[in-house]
Amino acid sequence: MENLLEKEAVKRVKEKLKEFDRTLEVIVLDNSARTANDAANSLKTEVGSIIKSLFLKTKNSFLLCLIAGDMRCSLNKIKKILGEKDVSMGHAEQVKEITGFTIGGVSPVAHLNPIRIFIDQSLSRFKNIYGAAGHPNCVFKINFNDLKKITNGKVEDITE
Repeated sequence: MENLLEKEAVKRVKEKLKEFDRTLEVIVLDNSARTANDAANSLKTEVGSIIKSLFLKTKNSFLLCLIAGDMRCSLNKIKKILGEKDVSMGHAEQVKEITGFTIGGVSPVAHLNPIRIFIDQSLSRFKNIYGAAGHPNCVFKINFNDLKKITNGKVEDITE
């Protein structure tokens, strides 16, 4: 099997994590963490502790919403927060172009372009949470306060 830690997207995440805190590491899983359920099963943790990275687009910009794996994103709440009429899921090409990651491995950190980030407040109920690290088989463990700091994300009630 190829060395996933050598993949460019994973290396970007690894470097960003090390810059922030030398103890943070990319974890390579035997099985895919493409979905929150897959990741939770691989890590033997609650699905809610898995960070789902949802890439949204508005009329003029993009947004990354980090939500708990057991929650659903509320587009209506996001529209109200942003004061926008149209908010929808971004296309795979847009995700790749803006973040540098493919769907299933979109990390909360180390994007190619700056992007506004909202963090679902329900993630704060877990001691440790897990985010994608640039590949469907790679994740990293972090706590909620550090996630806020490393992403410069704004904590909001964005789920239903």
